[in-house]
Amino acid sequence: MRSATTLLLVLVLAACGSTQSFVSGEIDPVTGVTVTRGKVPLVLYRDNSSKAAHARDFAYVGPLAVNRMGDYRYYLWLGIWSSLDDQAMSSQRDGFESIVVFADGEPMRLELEGWTLSAIGVSRPVYNKPTATAADAYYTVTMDQIRLIAQATDIRIHTGSRFGSYELWDSQKTALNSMQQFVIDENF
Repeated sequence: MRSATTLLLVLVLAACGSTQSFVSGEIDPVTGVTVTRGKVPLVLYRDNSSKAAHARDFAYVGPLAVNRMGDYRYYLWLGIWSSLDDQAMSSQRDGFESIVVFADGEPMRLELEGWTLSAIGVSRPVYNKPTATAADAYYTVTMDQIRLIAQATDIRIHTGSRFGSYELWDSQKTALNSMQQFVIDENF
């Protein structure tokens, strides 16, 4: 009997160790809100080879929820940066005051909530910046909008600037799994 119990415990521990969580949650130590996020953001890019060979602009995209004692607010985080060394953060922000996210052709206009953590009521970064010079942007979204993005196979972002469209970098399977798990976890 003891060996069967030990075997069962080993199997349970092995199963727990083999599953990968795509969602992370924590309590903000200063504001006391609970913050939930996908662990792996999507990576979108825009070719910028007119300025330099192999130059690209990037937008990392991830969902997050801020829970203020049952008052849930949902945001889409963008980490905006360029492979060009001379890009100032202010120029990276150009055109991102308003964006249109296309999820399988379905347009969703999003307005900027803010560039700082205080805009969403947290004290620590929710996502790690892809580079030290990246600009953080936060957009208010609904869970339905996050769900549309998570279920899409073609995702694009159009900025309000002359720069055009950002598209998915490769297949992004892990990032899409992370966003889908975020939707599932937030609906329970």
